[in-house]
Amino acid sequence: MSERANRILLGICTAILVAGALYLARSVVAPVAFALFVIALVWPLQSRLQARMAKLPAMAITLVLTILVIVALGYMIVWGFSQAGHWLIVNAGRFQALYIEAAAWLEGHGLYSAGTLAETFNVSWLIRVFQGLAARLNGTIGFAVVTLIFVMLGLLETGIMQAKLASEAGETGRQLLRASAATAVKFRKYMVVRTIMSVLTGLAIWAFSAALGLELALAFGVIAFALNYIPFIGPLVSTLLPTFFALAQFGSWQLAVVVFLAMNVIQFFSGSYIEPRVAGKALAMSPFLVLLSVFFWAFMWGIAGAFIGVPLVIAGLTFCAENENTRWIARLLSGREEVVA
Repeated sequence: MSERANRILLGICTAILVAGALYLARSVVAPVAFALFVIALVWPLQSRLQARMAKLPAMAITLVLTILVIVALGYMIVWGFSQAGHWLIVNAGRFQALYIEAAAWLEGHGLYSAGTLAETFNVSWLIRVFQGLAARLNGTIGFAVVTLIFVMLGLLETGIMQAKLASEAGETGRQLLRASAATAVKFRKYMVVRTIMSVLTGLAIWAFSAALGLELALAFGVIAFALNYIPFIGPLVSTLLPTFFALAQFGSWQLAVVVFLAMNVIQFFSGSYIEPRVAGKALAMSPFLVLLSVFFWAFMWGIAGAFIGVPLVIAGLTFCAENENTRWIARLLSGREEVVA
């Protein structure tokens, strides 16, 4: 076996081992990764406050503001799904009637597995799904607490670490600082773009739902806003949920199809047309890579991984771009059309 083949095989084995380690140590590594992401977002605020006051009060103010933002986002998600869950329980009869009609239609067309489906997919199953979602959201509280502890410690050490890398690590340290600074700038731009698009998407879905007469128009808009921070998975949920509830409310599959198509048009227009123009070339990435990163990190770390998957790829590509030997990887996966000779 040639030396090149050995290196390729060694690289594949290393990647598998690293992925396995990240999965097994997810209860520790995921909060650390999320904390580094948060630190990159809030460090400019911490730095400006430190110029006007002592480090500890500056850190306290930064942490309080960070907690308020996280709590507000979490509250919107919980409120939106609780509204949907309450409506589901109150209108359980509508869902049961729809299910009976669907089962009869399937059996009338020779699909006799409908009876088996009835044992699992019914209103009780839907209620259990919502209860499971609520339990999962409650489980994120512990994750958030651990993450905030790492954020607090990291904010205290960031300035010290910057000085040490610049003075004691030579050119490698300075290169690491440049890559870290560039990554932090891209993180902040990514979140600004995501927030703008989430607001626009939430408003559009709320306006369409209200115009159509959906009873949970505001809840659907809030859910769309909050879940839009998770690429692909979030928009999918915020599209299917109004469609499903429209079918139960109006009892018309034609109107449900209209809702589904309209929601997809809104998501496509905001995610594929407006967002690339707002983000610019700095955040350009291959769509395949974005999709892969979301589902891969969702598998590795759950909801937190789905949220942070794209930022992790942004960080990886930025660090690759800072090194001459790996710059070709950043160009290959950037999603830009220009070719460097």
